[in-house]
Amino acid sequence: MSDIIPKKSLGQHWLNDSTILKAICDDAQVTARSEVLEIGPGLGTLTRELLRRGASVTAVEFDPTLAQNLTKNLTCPNPDNLEVEPLDLGDLQHLTVVESDILRFNLQQLPKGYCVVANIPYYLTSNLIRVLCESSNPFSTAALLIQKEVAERVCATPGAMSLLSVSAQYYCEVSLGTYVPRKLFVPPPKVDSQVLILRHRSSPLFPDVDTKQFFHLVRAGFSQKRKTLHNSLSAGLGISREEAAAILTRASIDPQRRAQTLSLEEWRAIYLNIHLDI
Repeated sequence: MSDIIPKKSLGQHWLNDSTILKAICDDAQVTARSEVLEIGPGLGTLTRELLRRGASVTAVEFDPTLAQNLTKNLTCPNPDNLEVEPLDLGDLQHLTVVESDILRFNLQQLPKGYCVVANIPYYLTSNLIRVLCESSNPFSTAALLIQKEVAERVCATPGAMSLLSVSAQYYCEVSLGTYVPRKLFVPPPKVDSQVLILRHRSSPLFPDVDTKQFFHLVRAGFSQKRKTLHNSLSAGLGISREEAAAILTRASIDPQRRAQTLSLEEWRAIYLNIHLDI
């Protein structure tokens, strides 16, 4: 297992700390009844903990070498941590390995209420969160080990919001989980990591909102983050500054505010005071 070299181009960093691996599974609330989508299993250290808990695991791996060697790694002793016993062949009956790009993987084939557990490369974070959240077959809970700064950004409050945080919080209840210092990875990345916990909302946050139109509005608001809202909405929606200011005034929002200061409820208020022809 240790002779497989992490590929920098794919953002691969191995995590081998058993305490942290168990904590990640706890963050995802994995039990013997869990149906788990694991993204980027790598050498299988997290996969092993999931299977030991009795979960059924669909492991989606982009790297062909890692995908083809995953079952072998799980049943062989780990030279980097001899305290961890290899799995028996019988433990692998609950494992399905899929060699695929997760952004192209068909989430519809997973059972309803599945959970997601992943140690994902940083470059994939935003697109992955969007794909998972927007799926018509949504997860119940996700525990994503990502760059600490990005995890904090997703959980931001008004004043430090971003398009990513608005998107994630629209679909999910978000919180921070296990902190993982960079020194625990091989090779160590340049930054620390933290688990982002996403609990998909069982019902829409705003039942009176059309999601496509709502995010057309939000994207317009964040299109020029350094500018005031009435300027960014004017440019993003193709309306006059006067029209944008009037919409914001009707929504009881100061036109001089900036997008990052708005709560989701305030975005809804703007939406309800505008008619978008999309």
